[in-house]
Amino acid sequence: MPELRKDPVLGRWVIISSERASRPDDFKDVCVKDRLKAPAFCPFCEGNEAKTPPEILAYRNPGSQPNGAGWRLRVVPNKYPALQVEGNLDKRGVGVYDRMNGIGAHEVVIESPKHVESVTELDVETIRDCFVACRDRLLDLRRDSRMACAMIFKNVGAAAGASVQHSHTQIIVTPVVPRTVQQEMEGSKKFFDYRGRCIFCDIIEQERADGVRIVADHGNFVAFHPYASRFPFETWVVPRRHSSHFEDIHGAEAAELAHVLKSSLAKIERALGHPPYNYMIHSTPLSMPKLEYYHWHIEIIPRLTKVAGFEWGTGFYINPVPPESAAEFVRGIES
Repeated sequence: MPELRKDPVLGRWVIISSERASRPDDFKDVCVKDRLKAPAFCPFCEGNEAKTPPEILAYRNPGSQPNGAGWRLRVVPNKYPALQVEGNLDKRGVGVYDRMNGIGAHEVVIESPKHVESVTELDVETIRDCFVACRDRLLDLRRDSRMACAMIFKNVGAAAGASVQHSHTQIIVTPVVPRTVQQEMEGSKKFFDYRGRCIFCDIIEQERADGVRIVADHGNFVAFHPYASRFPFETWVVPRRHSSHFEDIHGAEAAELAHVLKSSLAKIERALGHPPYNYMIHSTPLSMPKLEYYHWHIEIIPRLTKVAGFEWGTGFYINPVPPESAAEFVRGIES
């Protein structure tokens, strides 16, 4: 029988409907069809630095010159930015409508000079460098009082919104706090005000005790399929140490996070045949101080099912694969 489950942070309801389930192997055909074709030319590959905007940050080999070959990782402005750094907010109203200029930041972290499609093709040290670069960019951007909230995310595959095959991460910083972020923080604070504890810390301890939804438990990080998963094989990676801001991560933690993320994504790819996916780092807005009630984390969303009329109209999600079954299947895959 289908089951309704309530997300303990947002209060969002999810329908777990195993009667609609496909076997995990059945998703592989969908995933193969989604793969982006290798381009004849890639602007992110080494030697094509002139085809991107000038780099903001780069990890380079000794003696190499900015915006030339010899780099290990580059951060550049997005060539087609959703928001731009230059200008003033100029907040204003038009009757009942509010508006402001599209001020913010939109940057691309190019993770490797080699043309690799998946983060799982990178070594752990390179993935660690990516997290450190993202941390350093947030520490720099939060000095700008116009910047309120940052979202670090990765799109992989056409169905996930990727337009460039070369593995890369994006950072978008907005001048306002998005509603979804507000709702997550409000739900966390409501729990803290009632219980006096961080709900994410409690979730981690319960998931580790139950064990049925755990994918990886490695030192300071836990990867698991959340109890009220919206999508098949949705995976969260959460630090065990309470921390509200991703940009407070230190080098050793970044290395551990790189290991857990690579292992979790490798299991998903092998289990499902390289599905398209998004992952997002949920973190406290840049403009806010450290919080006792909120906990940064990563959400990985394989794009295996479609969001249709019922989901858009109600805010409910229908997940055909119970997270317990998904976790059991994924745990059996070698990473």
